[in-house]
Amino acid sequence: MEVTFRIRRYNPEEPGKNKPYWQEFTLKDVKETDRVLELLHRVKWEQDGTLGFRRSCSHGICGSDAMRINGRNALACKLLIRSCGPKVQVEPILGLPVLKDLIVDMEPFFAHYRSVMPFFVNNDPVPADGRERLQDAEEQQIINDTTNCILCACCTTSCPSFWANGEYVGPAAMVQAHRFIFDTRDQASQERIAVLAEPDGVWRCRTIFNCTPACPRGIEVTRAIGEVKLAIMRGTREGIINPKDIKVHG
Repeated sequence: MEVTFRIRRYNPEEPGKNKPYWQEFTLKDVKETDRVLELLHRVKWEQDGTLGFRRSCSHGICGSDAMRINGRNALACKLLIRSCGPKVQVEPILGLPVLKDLIVDMEPFFAHYRSVMPFFVNNDPVPADGRERLQDAEEQQIINDTTNCILCACCTTSCPSFWANGEYVGPAAMVQAHRFIFDTRDQASQERIAVLAEPDGVWRCRTIFNCTPACPRGIEVTRAIGEVKLAIMRGTREGIINPKDIKVHG
């Protein structure tokens, strides 16, 4: 089949192209099972070597090739042409500064990520047998979904609340916070909840549900945010958090 790519271009360093514009490329001999990323490679290697975009593993694990494809956020390495049709519109994800073409500045996104303390905190002595700190199956199941986040930013940059206010911590950061708040081995839940209880934290979420279908890993993002909201309310009221008592799923 023949496929036409309409790509949002931007190069701040090139005279005459320092404002966003659209450029079309036509590719022939395309298979329905070709991935968008493969065809972007063809555009770059066969037609215009100046096209800029990120990619790394090409297997939906690194999350670096998140783009807005036909109006929706997706990983270019996972999306097949059969899902796009013969006309494919590609542009950078929204809400982050564009550096060049499909490449955005991820630093604001990662600044929000770092703000929720996305690391394990436990000051107790290491178990005497030298083994890991254990959880039972029920405890692990609470955080199983949110441990799948690959930080691609698809959920955060699909959120209208984030588009309107870049100070909003965003869905991805809340997913990461959820993973540790509800980890029964972690000891910093209250600190993370204090961050998310701020005006640009979890309460700026309007439950629009854009984030959940945007996630290429199938994480129930909106559910996780709802559980964080419940944790804040429970913690504020009682001063304690029991992960097993705060569930809106299952």
